Amino acid sequence: MTTRVLTGITTSGTPHLGNYVGAIRPAIAAARAPDVESFYFLADYHSLVKVQEPARVQRSTLEIAASWLACGLDPEQVWFYRQSDIPEIPELTWLLTCVVGKGPLNRAHAYKAAVDRNHAEGVDDDAGITAGLFMYPVLMAADILLFNADKVPVGRDQVQHIEMARDFGQRFNHLYGEHFTLPEALIEAHVATLPGLDGRKMSKSYDNTIALFAPREQLKKLIYSIVTDSKAPGEAKDADASNVFQLYQAFASADETAAMRAAFADGVGWGDAKQWLFERIDAEVAPLRERYETLIAQPQRIEAQLRDGAQRLRTRYATPTLLTLREAVGLRDLSRSGAVEHKAEIKAVLPQVKQYREADGRFYFKLVRGERVLLQSIGFDSPKDAGARIARLKREGADLLHHVSGEGVHLGEELLGKLAEDAAIEEVLGAVAALAEADA
Repeated sequence: MTTRVLTGITTSGTPHLGNYVGAIRPAIAAARAPDVESFYFLADYHSLVKVQEPARVQRSTLEIAASWLACGLDPEQVWFYRQSDIPEIPELTWLLTCVVGKGPLNRAHAYKAAVDRNHAEGVDDDAGITAGLFMYPVLMAADILLFNADKVPVGRDQVQHIEMARDFGQRFNHLYGEHFTLPEALIEAHVATLPGLDGRKMSKSYDNTIALFAPREQLKKLIYSIVTDSKAPGEAKDADASNVFQLYQAFASADETAAMRAAFADGVGWGDAKQWLFERIDAEVAPLRERYETLIAQPQRIEAQLRDGAQRLRTRYATPTLLTLREAVGLRDLSRSGAVEHKAEIKAVLPQVKQYREADGRFYFKLVRGERVLLQSIGFDSPKDAGARIARLKREGADLLHHVSGEGVHLGEELLGKLAEDAAIEEVLGAVAALAEADA
């Protein structure tokens, strides 16, 4: 069975060594697995939330695309595209916006942090906060749900976004039928975090990065500027407390790492340690840098690859999916409307039981035929409890299911739920019988 894995790359800066070790290198390695269908996209819509410099957005998109391609991403083996080349993404964002409650968006970490900063500064809570920042989780959900991604690799600080995508997809499914796979966060618990020039986490926000494809002499200069302690040559040094050693370890083999650790214990000088670090990083990066420089000089080639990837992806997935979703919500061809035709379509659709979790934390299920809900269950404390009732409904429902006016639908002596307003108990019994026959 193929697993769909989707990775978004925000186009708001120049890739550095931390990006390479923590994201690019492991993602490209994972994409080579035979049972994985990989989606990689340049999240240029997302970048507009925090960058209002058009030239910077354009340049960053080019640099990031060239970096991933230079590092081995193969557009013939994975889906590689630019977010803004898929118009179905913003259209799905709107469809989701119309079913998503404002409450969950109020609780999104980025929005809450911005509100808290404003509150601390004594200004209006929403001062300077754009609707783009507020709606960011819905756009991210659309990125994921449009392609029914099974897994989304994220750090722990991004897990909330995946949980929200699940909730939004579940809400849409509840209203319009089963359309979306509910994604799972693939938590990158062991992603390497590199120290920057000053010892803090390598980050553009700290201005302490080492550009991934800095020219050789600039790379050497930056590595020699890494902050170290004042221990002289001959004095033993703590490898685990050293920024130089941590960087070296991220690029070296086990044997090379052991040799460097021994050198630290023997009192290697900082100049020698930095030279070894430079040579080890450059050995890995130099051939990639050469490919990068060739690619960055041919922006038209990268543009063509991104457009081709988007067009193929739209044809294969995005456009058919949006047509189905438009139909589901009622954005339909008016010439095909009509009660008789609609009833005939519904009759031809097999009934299904859909299980889901609501905002109250309880678990529910509903019996549906196509887009029409026939029976809505009461809430249960666990998915196991709900599943047991579903199994019993399929097994015994045709014999024990009955409707008690004012209370709802019972399965034997147990209250199960309630009928939809336009459904009759006979219709529900027929659907249950069809379920039992399908399971037989």
